[in-house]
Amino acid sequence: MSGVFDPNIRRHLLREEGEVIVDEVRHHGIVYALPVVETVAALALVVAVPFVDLDLAWFPFALALAILAHAAWRALSEHMDRFVITNMRVFRVHGVLSQQLATMPLSRILDITVKKPLHGRLLGFGHFVFESAAQEQGLRDIRFVGRPDERDLAIQRVVQRSGLRGPRVTN
Repeated sequence: MSGVFDPNIRRHLLREEGEVIVDEVRHHGIVYALPVVETVAALALVVAVPFVDLDLAWFPFALALAILAHAAWRALSEHMDRFVITNMRVFRVHGVLSQQLATMPLSRILDITVKKPLHGRLLGFGHFVFESAAQEQGLRDIRFVGRPDERDLAIQRVVQRSGLRGPRVTN
């Protein structure tokens, strides 16, 4: 998908300052499970239309269209939601018709909690909770991150390489 259905992450980069993308995080595929279930339900309703009284056949058909529209909207919302790690900051772009951008410089990240529920551990996703000096709501919770341990290490490496944290002292 491109054009209207592409969040176009690169346009948000500070190229003149040397900002580069370290990782662009899309949601884990599990977020599409509910839209798929809704689509199957909508198709089942369409298949049932010939077996319904002719005067009432419009209702399951209209309901199927509404469910299908909802499934498409959810899937598109998930597709348009991106979390980006750069060498200077982390940011999130999301929204379908109107787009929101939340950004946090690496220096403001105080702590990252990676939550991995049991089903997330089995399927390979987790949730990030960012703690910062100025709790920016758009970046506090990043849910359904695929390969969360790798992404956490990528952020830690970028923070370490930028010199924002002192070298680790080992005993």
